[in-house]
Amino acid sequence: MTTDDMRTQTDGAEHAPTDDAQSPQPDDTGPAPTDGERAITAEWVEDVAVGGAVLGGGGGGSLSKGIEFGELAVEYGRPTIVSVADLDPTDVVVTVSGVGAPAATESHVDPADYVRAVELLVDRLAADGTTVGALMTNEMGGFATVNGLLQSAVTGLPLVDAACNGRAHPTGPMGSIGLSQDANSMQAAVGGVPGTASRLETVVEAELGTAASLVRYAAEDAGGLVAVARNPVSARYAEANAALDTYDQAEAVGRAVRLADGGRDAAERVAEVLGGEVSLVGPVESFALETTGGFDVGEVEIEGRELTFWNEYMTLELDGERLATFPDLITTLDAETGMPVSTAELAEGRSVAVVVAPAANLSLGAGMADPALFDPVEQAVGKVVKSHVFN
Repeated sequence: MTTDDMRTQTDGAEHAPTDDAQSPQPDDTGPAPTDGERAITAEWVEDVAVGGAVLGGGGGGSLSKGIEFGELAVEYGRPTIVSVADLDPTDVVVTVSGVGAPAATESHVDPADYVRAVELLVDRLAADGTTVGALMTNEMGGFATVNGLLQSAVTGLPLVDAACNGRAHPTGPMGSIGLSQDANSMQAAVGGVPGTASRLETVVEAELGTAASLVRYAAEDAGGLVAVARNPVSARYAEANAALDTYDQAEAVGRAVRLADGGRDAAERVAEVLGGEVSLVGPVESFALETTGGFDVGEVEIEGRELTFWNEYMTLELDGERLATFPDLITTLDAETGMPVSTAELAEGRSVAVVVAPAANLSLGAGMADPALFDPVEQAVGKVVKSHVFN
């Protein structure tokens, strides 16, 4: 997860729900959904979270926390999702994200922190006379797909039916929808245990590459994860550069898992929805993971195939032959239950199905079209990547 993105939480977050608070009562005062609006129900939340976890390709945040987060949003109020085409082209859209390493064991981000990050950025932009019109999630993933629902329910800002990327990716610039590395970026980050030295709230304004690195460092300081709101752009720019209509694909994948009869059937159904294939089913023979620089990096061997990952799976090989390369989707499902398994959840002996789908069958944002953003991937996993992607 980039699932990418001062020391004391202020009063602005006290009205948002937290993990320790009782679940708020449903808000029955708002208007009922119209025929043209998406009905956001608990079942829809679970389907898109599960489907998003599959599309996360090993990353994209915790599925269980994502389902809880989405259900909390539905309980709290009425989050809304609108087509980006329905916005005024000049409306400002802000990206919401979680930045850190999925396997970090000391991370602490409450649901209220995701709301607080939005509030910090909204207030900072308001000081410059800019009004935020909508929110957009950074990527697809178990948590990332539903990220934005609670912020929408609390703030009243709609969430657009789009994402910076229709799959998960490791770095902030990859989820910056084609903004150049020297473009000015504004990012708010919140995380860490309240009342401790790890607690932080910060707003960064710098060139995009610098801002992304600073937020990544903030995640490390906060224990491994921060909630982020970042990169305000016009709706016109978002429509031209984001991955559009991403929730429909996530919902279809999640429904395929829900209707499946066991792990192998789930893998086959997912492969069919995505126009991919089940590459293999078998136990994890070896697994190595190191959390460094705010990322999980490592490699896995299953049935003689080698998979590398940098939060998300980056490569799949058999005897040195490349079978798939990020942003192709390489994803793992539990061989018994069919539920998606992230890289942080792998362990030797665990039996998984590996499903592969070509990047052409995914909705991808403009960040996937910049070869320079793939240099860090090659450095992280020690594999040639760019020549396989930009051939």
